Amino acid sequence: MSKWRITVPGSTANLGPGFDSIGLGLALYLTLDVSLQDEWEIIHLDSNGPSDFTIDEHLLYKIAKKTAELYQATLPACRVEMASELPLARGLGSSAAVIVAGIELANQVCELQLSTQDKLDLSSAIEGHPDNATASVLGGLTISSMQTEDTTDTLHINGIDAAFVVYIPDVELKTADARSVLPEKLARSYAVTASANANMLAASLMAKDFERAGRYMELDKFHEPYRATLIPNFAAIKKTAKEYGAYGTALSGAGPTMISLVPTEGAEAFAEKMQQAFPKHQVILTKADEHGIRVN
Repeated sequence: MSKWRITVPGSTANLGPGFDSIGLGLALYLTLDVSLQDEWEIIHLDSNGPSDFTIDEHLLYKIAKKTAELYQATLPACRVEMASELPLARGLGSSAAVIVAGIELANQVCELQLSTQDKLDLSSAIEGHPDNATASVLGGLTISSMQTEDTTDTLHINGIDAAFVVYIPDVELKTADARSVLPEKLARSYAVTASANANMLAASLMAKDFERAGRYMELDKFHEPYRATLIPNFAAIKKTAKEYGAYGTALSGAGPTMISLVPTEGAEAFAEKMQQAFPKHQVILTKADEHGIRVN
């Protein structure tokens, strides 16, 4: 092959208390059209990418080059057209999607024959935590633990038959900034409750008991209490979404985007009412991606 289309789902992470462990692939996509040519060229087809960059600085190129070198291969020059439904620094896994795409680009053009586990391990190691990365590789719900810096163990569940509504404000929040407000230590009793809530969230999602999952989405103790002041309309969105019938609402990753788990029946009307209530946010109705990364 000399041309490839690589499609990577965006993702939401944590879903409340599943901090740095739970991820969900969303039907919002990063798409790359890749072809070989004499010199590198990366073209962004929308505003969801850097506007001013050199090839050497571009995350996609850096990850593809790093992956090729890791497997003792030489990365050929490519023309890449990138289209993204994932706004930057909003908590929808935009950087993880580019990392996964860069690994797949190198895998295809260098014929590396990477396994799914290779992709999970490498993307999680580069990202530093497995939630968004594993969800972009696999789609669906992922519950993961990094066993070492280089190995990730992931439980993957598809068939998450619920709707999700995201609320994207017109502000960025870098993950590093969102992490800077988190405490270094938690009291034992506090941590036990926080861990129990995360366990119940994971179990409820696996059982597809979405009403219960929604309750635990709103019982995080690891990060949301500390990040809430950084998020536009945090309390108002949670309160209004609950009044309109959401199972639960939480930060998407580190924020500033928030996400509601809602029943599929009536989801369009719910999204329309939330858009009217919060006109300064971009409100998008979506669902779980069922495929993960695809190449054709």
